[in-house]
Amino acid sequence: MSNRTEKFTVEQSHPDLRLDVFLREKFPAASRGTMQRLIEQGHIRINGQPTKATHAPRAGEEIEIHFPEPKSAEAQPENIPLEILFEDKSLLVVNKPPGLVVHPAAGHEEHTLVNALLHHCKGSLSGIGGVARPGIVHRLDKDTSGCLVVAKNDETHLALSKQFAERTVEKLYDALVIGTLANDSGEIHAAIARHPTHRKRMAVHDDGDGRAAHTSFRVIQRFPHATHAEAEIHTGRTHQIRVHFQFLGHPIVGDETYGAKPNLKFAELTGYTAPRVLLHARKLSFIHPRTEKKVTFTAPLPKDFAGALKILGKPASRKKTSKSK
Repeated sequence: MSNRTEKFTVEQSHPDLRLDVFLREKFPAASRGTMQRLIEQGHIRINGQPTKATHAPRAGEEIEIHFPEPKSAEAQPENIPLEILFEDKSLLVVNKPPGLVVHPAAGHEEHTLVNALLHHCKGSLSGIGGVARPGIVHRLDKDTSGCLVVAKNDETHLALSKQFAERTVEKLYDALVIGTLANDSGEIHAAIARHPTHRKRMAVHDDGDGRAAHTSFRVIQRFPHATHAEAEIHTGRTHQIRVHFQFLGHPIVGDETYGAKPNLKFAELTGYTAPRVLLHARKLSFIHPRTEKKVTFTAPLPKDFAGALKILGKPASRKKTSKSK
């Protein structure tokens, strides 16, 4: 559980960096909002004194952070069936079904993965994510299915978050994209930031404002009007795979947000309309924080994705998937 204190000395000054941003980078398991809340509540002190989120860290300052015991979760336990791929005292890996929201938010206060986890784990979840996100180390979009790891205690949460931040976690996805990818494999390097006018969407930015994003892809199957690809993300930006394939001119089948018009055309050409964004987190590999050994988990294609491949017919050519590491 939480209710612990961390102390450290700032090694070098950061005149252009806010304290909340600085701490968010140092403790990736906690959100920037969490850090701001802890500062406002006086749980973060510099040289023993209260501070502000806008403070610029200076070399030699001693920062003390108190992570209080999390309050009773606002989300309530719900007996929602979960497909558990692995579970021990430290963590569990679930195969998230499509359509399940990961954590409560405006418009989705109930029936989320967090509600299911609170019931399944009976309170044994890390508290770093706050009352809305207990145990949640990373997330998948509502429509995205597949592997997702959940931390049962703070030590595991911090260790896993560090691996995600350092980009050592291997994440492979199945994606069905519209059209024919020109190459059998490739790399996409395109920075991503909020869309300038549609604030709930992301977009590629080449003006220096975006955050670096890197996706690799490999063709698995080719269809007359679509391509089944394997995508590996080396960074963890919001909607990264969806935005990057849109950037290539091949939005994901079923993605109304990043490919409404191409999906209408695709439905006309094939007679098939996807029930959701056909993106699936097939494989997840990381170092288990307790055993310090690499573990790998895979989730089979869900029925709707496999059904789409069957409906689209016999592929024109087939490539082998990349070998598991």
